[in-house]
Amino acid sequence: MTQYPARIVCLTEETTETLYLLGQGDRIVGVSGYTVRPPEARQKPKVSAFINAKFDKIEALKPDLVLAFSDLQADLVSELVRRGLNVVVFNQRSVEEILQMIRMLGGLIGCQREAEQLADRLDADLNRVRDAASHFAQRFRVFFEEWDEPLISGIRWVEELVEIAGGAPIFPELAHAGLAKDRIVDPAEVARRDPQVIFASWCGKKMKKATIQNRPGWDRVSAVREDRIYEIKSTYILQPGPASLTDGVQQMHAILATLQGSPYA
Repeated sequence: MTQYPARIVCLTEETTETLYLLGQGDRIVGVSGYTVRPPEARQKPKVSAFINAKFDKIEALKPDLVLAFSDLQADLVSELVRRGLNVVVFNQRSVEEILQMIRMLGGLIGCQREAEQLADRLDADLNRVRDAASHFAQRFRVFFEEWDEPLISGIRWVEELVEIAGGAPIFPELAHAGLAKDRIVDPAEVARRDPQVIFASWCGKKMKKATIQNRPGWDRVSAVREDRIYEIKSTYILQPGPASLTDGVQQMHAILATLQGSPYA
């Protein structure tokens, strides 16, 4: 037996990407079928979706560590534990918790120093975006649409990244609502709060601008009138890991900077 886990299965993408960024991609023996980043991870055996998994296939890979995420994978975790596997479940919901997850994962695999450096680098990059956004002449009111039916507002790390990027989330009171059902919003209330920019990321499916434009009463919404509706693909923003702290926030920041002609994009 090696000193640290040598055969790791990742049931979500963010731990896969983190391990590759730590130079430990060779330890991964199985990934989620939804994994996109990094592209080379797609060559690994696919052993799960998000709420279901091929348990026999995972067992056959003989992992010494399985990494999972959130209460949504609780049933998968229970079955894997019953099968005698070592499972660690992360539940990061904020930017700080994402950085903490990276540090914790580094400790689990014996790469603490590298993980600290990665987390510090990501944090420094976020601070640079935050500083650039502080020069914006105004902060546009932003609605982040995580799902279309029912209409769901962005989860905590997303709303925090909207602020870092230079926007003002229109549902700040939902920042600590971890469950999707607690972030369902009334389309009429969205219209009443009149977002100037809409970011949409319909987890796993392509955003349809016409669906947003044609909602009753939304023709009076500033973002619709000004055609300020933008898709941020879910792989860049809805996975609580390095992608959202880099590409996700940077895409939103670039859009917000361009809209007001800022030289700080």
